[in-house]
Amino acid sequence: MTIFNRIKIMAANQLFSRLCNFDMGGLVAVAVIAVTLAAPMRLPAQASAVPSAAPTAPAGADAEQRGHALIDQAIQALGGDAWLNKTSMTAEGRGSSFFHGEPNPYVSEYHETVRFAQPKATPPLSYATRIGFLTDRSMILPGKKIDVIQIFVDNKAYEITYKGKTEVPKDLLADDIRRLDHSLGTVLQQWIHAPGVMIVYEGQKLIDRHLADQVSVLTAANDAVTLYIDSSSHLPIRSTFQYRDPQFHDFDEQSETYDDYHTFQGIATPLTVTRYHNGDMVGQTFFTKVTYNEPLPPDTFSPDAVSAKLKKK
Repeated sequence: MTIFNRIKIMAANQLFSRLCNFDMGGLVAVAVIAVTLAAPMRLPAQASAVPSAAPTAPAGADAEQRGHALIDQAIQALGGDAWLNKTSMTAEGRGSSFFHGEPNPYVSEYHETVRFAQPKATPPLSYATRIGFLTDRSMILPGKKIDVIQIFVDNKAYEITYKGKTEVPKDLLADDIRRLDHSLGTVLQQWIHAPGVMIVYEGQKLIDRHLADQVSVLTAANDAVTLYIDSSSHLPIRSTFQYRDPQFHDFDEQSETYDDYHTFQGIATPLTVTRYHNGDMVGQTFFTKVTYNEPLPPDTFSPDAVSAKLKKK
């Protein structure tokens, strides 16, 4: 017999022993109290007994199986075959850099053209980008013009003005190549199919007020990128990787967040991309117009051809 039952019996005996001394009102009150005491007592629910609202992994799925399933869901959410087979992108946007969390007062407007890598093309085509920065024509003439163009092609980068072309400094080029090698497209189109790769689910985390599934993709060369995939939409909302600083030999971390997704030609596209270095915001871009798979002139990414055109203006 539990202590609660003993208390109930003792209280009931005391109540019935005093019945003779109560009037009808007292009898009613006693009866109510007796019924209350006789009812089963309910203890407050323990926190461990409250069911979790987080989605559970499929029965029998280990961390690697769960990781592969989440990657497949992310690719489908991005557009599936349409995203995997895109050939080019043209976009208009604005961007700004940050230093110690403070934005650069100048916001750049630009036109961007991207050629995605096409290893099966004849001949194979490498990844290339061309960014033309817009400036005002003059205080008198309305409109804007492009007089500075940056081109990245075949792992080389150039800045082109009416004076000609110059190669981008090696440290900036190395940063561009590093970000390309760890980009979302490279990871989801190349890394996951490489021999010896591991894809591991590492639980859930709150990213920018979104519940996200954390998945790490590790190569045989011990390189890794961690993706955070929105648990509801299955769209990637952040990617993170670490690398050893070539000067100080400590580890630095670079991250990108993807927000404000819109669908163009069946391809989910983040219109806001924010970059971080060791947790500090260093750059942010906003796309205002995006088009995929437009045919590109053959000299689009030729530094010499672009330089000749700018000199004529």
